[in-house]
Amino acid sequence: MLARLCLSGRNDMARFLIQRPLAEGSLMLPARHRLRRPQDFVTVLRYGRRIGQRFLIVYCYEGNQEASSVAGDSAYPGIREPAPLVGFVVGRTIGTAVTRNLVKRRLRHLVGERVHRFSLGSMLVIRALPPAASASPAELAADLDRAFNRGSTSGARS
Repeated sequence: MLARLCLSGRNDMARFLIQRPLAEGSLMLPARHRLRRPQDFVTVLRYGRRIGQRFLIVYCYEGNQEASSVAGDSAYPGIREPAPLVGFVVGRTIGTAVTRNLVKRRLRHLVGERVHRFSLGSMLVIRALPPAASASPAELAADLDRAFNRGSTSGARS
């Protein structure tokens, strides 16, 4: 289906997806590291440190009491110890559903490679800004690295 759309020239996104497959052995963010509960998102956005970049905003929260309560919670099955949790906010201002999902997949992939840098029990929310829709994966990675380096005093580890 994607190949047919690509050949007909009707869908630039399909062409882009076919030309840029995920690298072999790529790391996606494991499910155990995904932030799921709405109240966790609210906590991170309200009390977390805000680090703004060109394509995204990263909110970091180091609430050990809140994060340690995640272990054993039914919303986070399989977590027996506090783990760094990451959530994503990709709003409609980014573009169509296809574009929003593409941005989310890219961010999950990039954060999956970097999740080991965060202390146990930390929670992060990454909010994509409208320019993220046209950003290359390398530009998103550079923005993430800058944000994580700026936030290294509160939660990141090497």
